[in-house]
Amino acid sequence: MTDYIEIPDDCHPKIRKIYDYWRYIHPRSGLPGRQHLDPLDIPDLLPHIRLIDVVGDPPRFRVRLCGDRIRAYFGSPQQDRFFDEMFPSFTSRASYVAFMNAIVTGEPSWDAGACDLNPAKVFVPMERIVLPLAADGRNIDMLIMVSLFGEDARANYGAPQKIVQSA
Repeated sequence: MTDYIEIPDDCHPKIRKIYDYWRYIHPRSGLPGRQHLDPLDIPDLLPHIRLIDVVGDPPRFRVRLCGDRIRAYFGSPQQDRFFDEMFPSFTSRASYVAFMNAIVTGEPSWDAGACDLNPAKVFVPMERIVLPLAADGRNIDMLIMVSLFGEDARANYGAPQKIVQSA
């Protein structure tokens, strides 16, 4: 991969850090896999991370690991649960679109705005990035997502925004 989708210059430093780390562990050809990811390299991001298994065709998304800040925001454990079981109408939500975009393009998907998965907190600013992982370098079998909420999120969020392909 030679061209990367760029994320906004003013994104949160934690979003920038996971994006830069994903690029750093990215092999010369193909995508990075879970085997390239070392949690010791990104300890400050762990509370904000979800590792998500991509299961089946059409894909379903199961939470493998969920950081403490994510659990606190949603108020319940998510590990070993599928998104479509936790969140009604998941396939019609922006989060689903972000997951599918990462799978179809093999590129990160970034956005900021309100979290569509917690209707009780739609007023809370959110910023997230979804990055694809593939154990074999080709077939995406996992996503890593960093989500920031409230004061942790980008200060100048507005309407949800999406990253675009660099020229």
